[in-house]
Amino acid sequence: MASVSIQGVRKTYDKLEVVHGLDLEVAHNEFVVLVGPSGCGKSTMLRMIAGLESITAGDIYIGERLVNNVEPKNRNIAMVFQNYALYPHMTVFRNISFGLRAARLPKDEVRQRVEEAAAILDLSDLLERKPSQLSGGQRQRVAMGRAIVRDPRVFLFDEPLSNLDAKLRYQMRTEIKKLHQKVQTTIIYVTHDQIEAMTLADRIVIMRDGYIQQVGAPRDVYHTPANTFVAGFIGSPAMNMMPGEVESIDGRAHVRIAADFAVPLAPHQAARMTGGGQAILGIRPEDLTLANGTPAPEEWLVDARIEVVEPLGSETLVAVDIAGHELTGIAKGRSEPAVGSVAPFAFNLENMHVFDRATEAAIR
Repeated sequence: MASVSIQGVRKTYDKLEVVHGLDLEVAHNEFVVLVGPSGCGKSTMLRMIAGLESITAGDIYIGERLVNNVEPKNRNIAMVFQNYALYPHMTVFRNISFGLRAARLPKDEVRQRVEEAAAILDLSDLLERKPSQLSGGQRQRVAMGRAIVRDPRVFLFDEPLSNLDAKLRYQMRTEIKKLHQKVQTTIIYVTHDQIEAMTLADRIVIMRDGYIQQVGAPRDVYHTPANTFVAGFIGSPAMNMMPGEVESIDGRAHVRIAADFAVPLAPHQAARMTGGGQAILGIRPEDLTLANGTPAPEEWLVDARIEVVEPLGSETLVAVDIAGHELTGIAKGRSEPAVGSVAPFAFNLENMHVFDRATEAAIR
């Protein structure tokens, strides 16, 4: 297996630059996910690593080898596509072994590799079936098996689960996680689904408009987003955002959202924002909760009108109106407030986020 080094890589189509000087280091055996909205450049970056797209500027190394001008077939990588790309007239065995047979490996070695990959992916009983006789998840496992038998230095996944339904996506996420644990290989994975990114990645690379916005472990990008884009993109439901003015009230920094609504900042935030300036206040739904009993020391209560209630079983999502702002909060447990009622909601001040309104960068 190998590391991957991306150094100042740019991609231009005619005069339009779509990837702007990306730098990224992927360690040996690391699982890195490139995530972002459609058109952010993540698939283009993956295709440049694979050699399916040329590089306008910069360098890509796989291990110690510069691969800018190396043909895809000679990069010793394996790519799993969104549409599986299976041969419909071939059995599972022949689909998985196609590359090995094309390389004229001995039959015994081909069979051994295929059987080992099939065992890893729970395909041993399906080797004589054809793709039309398989479910979507099974077809995806066959595509993964075809990659595994090649023993590549790097695996590249291009939105491999986007054609599956929600239940199969969950199952296949588990399969891919198990695959990484068993095979211990370097994986670069592209998706637009932030849940896939959060559940699969050792590190997430969040992209927007051809630029990297933040790189970090899933917990880090969730709890300490670098800017409002990352804060809004990572997390479901999305973080609540409220623009306001920073001012001092009774010696404590607040963000005034409306004439009658100003949210106090936690002490560690207030120390850096003593007054003046425009800010965006961010709070995740799990930190805006229906109050039950006496609030904790870090909580601040405000009355909210219940607009929409969405029961999820273990908890209930609640759309509330606070001073003309529609926010998403959570009623925990079996609580289910009535639509149209007014109830106290608690802001967890310790977990609030503050962003500079001009740059949209987080204020730490």
